[in-house]
Amino acid sequence: MSEPLPRGVTPDVARGGLPDDLTAGVDFAALDRWPLPPEPDRQAHDAADLLLLDTLAGWIASGHVPGPVAVLEDRHGALTLPLLTAGHDVRVHQDDASAERSLDANLAAWRASGRLGGETGELERTATPEEAARGARTVLLPLPRSIDELDRLSRIVAAAADPGVVLLAGGRDKHMSPRMNAVLGAAFEDVVAGRGRRKARVLTARGPRPGVTPRPPEEADRDVPGVGRLHLVAHAGTFGGAAADPGTRLLLTSLADDPRPPGRAVDLGCGNGLLSVGAARLWPHVTVLATDQSAVAVASTLATARANRVADRVRAVRDDALATWPDGTEECVLLNPPFHDGNAVDPSVAHRLVAAAARVLQPGGRLWCVWNSHLRYRPVLEDLVGPTRQTARDRTFTVTVSERR
Repeated sequence: MSEPLPRGVTPDVARGGLPDDLTAGVDFAALDRWPLPPEPDRQAHDAADLLLLDTLAGWIASGHVPGPVAVLEDRHGALTLPLLTAGHDVRVHQDDASAERSLDANLAAWRASGRLGGETGELERTATPEEAARGARTVLLPLPRSIDELDRLSRIVAAAADPGVVLLAGGRDKHMSPRMNAVLGAAFEDVVAGRGRRKARVLTARGPRPGVTPRPPEEADRDVPGVGRLHLVAHAGTFGGAAADPGTRLLLTSLADDPRPPGRAVDLGCGNGLLSVGAARLWPHVTVLATDQSAVAVASTLATARANRVADRVRAVRDDALATWPDGTEECVLLNPPFHDGNAVDPSVAHRLVAAAARVLQPGGRLWCVWNSHLRYRPVLEDLVGPTRQTARDRTFTVTVSERR
């Protein structure tokens, strides 16, 4: 099948502009960010989402046959729902459980309101990005914050998609860098940036390079005071990679001095497994239930637990802010909360996790938390959980333990 446009050319240049077939009349303002907390200045879509859809419309108008269409890491449905409305079948993979819940909620709301109309496309969820990309001729991807994550996903698309695939990766200008072009160029022969619009831009990648292999996980040995040497494993996209972040190290130092370890502890936001495995080492008779909204992080924690021979006492499950946990059932929660939502600094993400921990703790249960001292989380912990005392502090981080009222 011949390519609709020569290499190095995008439809905005070839056509002198982009059609709006996929965005005209779409009520993007009706999308909701739930289950994330509402923020007055945050929407469930951005200029990059609209530019991605208009760029795809330009490719279709130039003769590109779009299906099968895969959407990777759609945050709230701003890419998937307009495609379904236009009658395109869509395969979707989302690493984050919160994004998955958000898309489901917006899909249900659009169906109930009639926004999806009559003849809509079919939605297929996939457990892995490989399944979503397999045989795809079009892949839409909001550019991830992590260069390593972009490398992982671009390799997957290059290896699994149709040889004629058009990968459209869009983001806001302030979060983009030339390194992204280089990463895409390692997996695709042709990478070109489209024209910017409303401080957003789309990178188009075509021509998958032969022999592209999956990105291997990052592995490293780290010495952790009070715990010893740990072997950390982090699949690409895991926050912090295979580093032993200083906040978790400080928290583990406090846990080592705990005179009454629990029978079971929940590691909320387990990442690469450092906190889960460190706690299992410190407390030889304790079971640790690790959870993270990211499937990649869960896989990393399980790999780290195996590497350190505590897999019999560390379980890991994907969950969004303990949404499937019953109230008042846990005696101990461990938390090193993030303070970002995607590329945006957002302390409310941590507040949401603190509230989740408070809900699942039994009366008298304890929340061990480490946080950047300048963020001043103590009033939040006092209000949502209960009496809070400081157990450790250094130049950057504070460790507290809060007891559930």
